[in-house]
Amino acid sequence: MEKEIGLMNPILLAEWEKHEATYIGCPHNKNDWPGKFTPILWVYGEIVKRICEGEIVRIFVNDKTHEQSAIRMLRKTNADLSNIEFIKLKTDRGWLRDSSPAFVKTNESKMQAVQFRFNGWAKYPNHKYDLRIPQTISRKYQLPLIPALHENRHVILEGGAIDTNGRGTLITTEECLMDTKVQVRNPGFTKTDYEEVFKKYLGITNVLWLGKGIAGDDTHGHVDDLCRFVNPNTVVIVQENNPKDENYISLKENRERLETMTLQDGSKVQVVELPMPEPLYFDGQRLPASYANFYISNAYVIVPTFNDPMDRIALGILAELFLDRKVVGIHSVDLVWGLGTIHCLTHEHPAE
Repeated sequence: MEKEIGLMNPILLAEWEKHEATYIGCPHNKNDWPGKFTPILWVYGEIVKRICEGEIVRIFVNDKTHEQSAIRMLRKTNADLSNIEFIKLKTDRGWLRDSSPAFVKTNESKMQAVQFRFNGWAKYPNHKYDLRIPQTISRKYQLPLIPALHENRHVILEGGAIDTNGRGTLITTEECLMDTKVQVRNPGFTKTDYEEVFKKYLGITNVLWLGKGIAGDDTHGHVDDLCRFVNPNTVVIVQENNPKDENYISLKENRERLETMTLQDGSKVQVVELPMPEPLYFDGQRLPASYANFYISNAYVIVPTFNDPMDRIALGILAELFLDRKVVGIHSVDLVWGLGTIHCLTHEHPAE
């Protein structure tokens, strides 16, 4: 039985703080994008090209052959290979946001990795290889790996289920973490249980609970498709203006909740609305297309776009919020067929 280990004043840093590197998995599971796998490699190449302009990109590949294939493709996109490292590890899917550890800084300014258990979003059985990702990162980059336990149970949590302002406030959804029937992460957990875990391992003193996530979300309510911090005091939240759309009521309810919420210092949350693209379907299935699934790298804010009139509006809103970075859209109509986009693929490693 593993021992519960407390951390010395941990803090989960905000995504916009300086990165040492970004982790990403080179796509290989064709079942994630049935009938659309070939264009995914080029979308991935464009993402890597942008990120590696400002930081190291650490790419998970299954083996040497997979690595060589990735290099050929990245050369064609003119990515800076000098800023790329490869990690050889067989993975199931490579959605690194959810299977990577959480990186926290302690009061000694030392970086540590917190290992939450990954269970394939309580939906997919083929996640056993991905379970090795935190240990691999810990060993390769010499980081202490702390298992997140609560009452001697491993806590299940994906990175896409939470977002933070780096000052002690975290935002999440009830649909994802409090679900008791559909995709259950931690049976029997209460909000108090989660808040104790967040405080102990992530240094969170203030949790903002929203309701439902967006329609089409395969994870059952990840907040990174819904609402994101863009600075210590401000969030963006997606809103649907069509009353007939299935997102309309739930997104309005989340917006109303934010009006009553405060940050860790008691100040009100500043709220900026992001539009939603028109509903996107493929093979009869609604896809989780959302501009909130952007990734904040050192040099860029990389935003999924969907050949939609709202693309330029969303990019303009984010450009006004991130004056210190270039805001760029990445065509994600094919990518979202995998039921995730840019933030889902990536995970930051903060600089010490």
